[in-house]
Amino acid sequence: MTLTPLRRLLVLAAGLVILGGVGAWSVLSAADRAAEDDRPRPGGPAFADGRVRLDEPGRLVFRNTAAGPHRDRLVSVPAATAAGATRTASDMSCLRFYSAAGTGVCLQSTTVLGRPAYRAQILDPELRVRKTYPVAGIPSRARVSPSGRLAAWTVFVKGESYGSAFFSTRTAILDTRGWRLSPNLEEFAIVLDGRPYRNKDVNFWGVTFAKDDDTFYATLSTGEETYLVRGSLSARSVTTLTRNVECPSLSPDGTRVAYKKRVLGTSALWREHVLDLRTLKSTPLAERRSVDDQAVWLDDRTLAYALPADTRANSDDVWTVPADGTGAPAVLLEDGLAPAGPRT
Repeated sequence: MTLTPLRRLLVLAAGLVILGGVGAWSVLSAADRAAEDDRPRPGGPAFADGRVRLDEPGRLVFRNTAAGPHRDRLVSVPAATAAGATRTASDMSCLRFYSAAGTGVCLQSTTVLGRPAYRAQILDPELRVRKTYPVAGIPSRARVSPSGRLAAWTVFVKGESYGSAFFSTRTAILDTRGWRLSPNLEEFAIVLDGRPYRNKDVNFWGVTFAKDDDTFYATLSTGEETYLVRGSLSARSVTTLTRNVECPSLSPDGTRVAYKKRVLGTSALWREHVLDLRTLKSTPLAERRSVDDQAVWLDDRTLAYALPADTRANSDDVWTVPADGTGAPAVLLEDGLAPAGPRT
């Protein structure tokens, strides 16, 4: 059928009406979701205004994921009674967070010239911003060394999941003494299986630090394999130790690494394990669900990690499990992510 000018005008007008309706529906749906996020759920955690510090003994600081006005804010609770405690809420919002020895790293979303952008903020014990760094993509992981001197973060620059076939990451390490930034671990020298290695498909993620403020561990991905690497910040180099290790977390005594292990042919994509760094013997933990998180050591015996909440959309719960493979998982707190370990 030949379209006359009048018919073309009518088709265009109809198309604009449809697009306008879709756009309006999208805006209203987004507004409904935002309103839902801002509405506290019945029976949810209680909040109180107050001071949140990163160096206060005996308290956990974490990102709150409960619906309501404090969603994504940093909150604190007594470590001994975390599950039911009233949460002291700060004004600081983070997508990813970690702290140690009074230094915090907070990965945030923001807007630059009307477009989404992301940044890393280095926080002092009172949550004041010391430095801000733009980051290249969607926040994924964050860590601080035990002394508080070093901070690391990983972002997705392509793709949004480690489970995706196509993703790319960028991992940076910052030395807060002098503010020297290593913006991309892919620039470090790599020794893989005893030989120098370089490949354009290299990705790093999930840094964890030793106490010497030089040694770190991380995941290296290349050639459809993942490796645990030990690195030296001063030497700007990494060496592979073993395969199939993702999101390592070094124990406080420096002898073990908790990590997620990809397990094929099961309902769980990843299983939590602990690796003895002296023997390279790996122990599966009692948690049998798939954990896509970088676990946190609460002490030398206990690990904490996040799992999506079963009955609450867009929220997570923090669970704990013994680090020796015994026991059973237990809920530490609901509606939370990334607890920084209790200060003793």
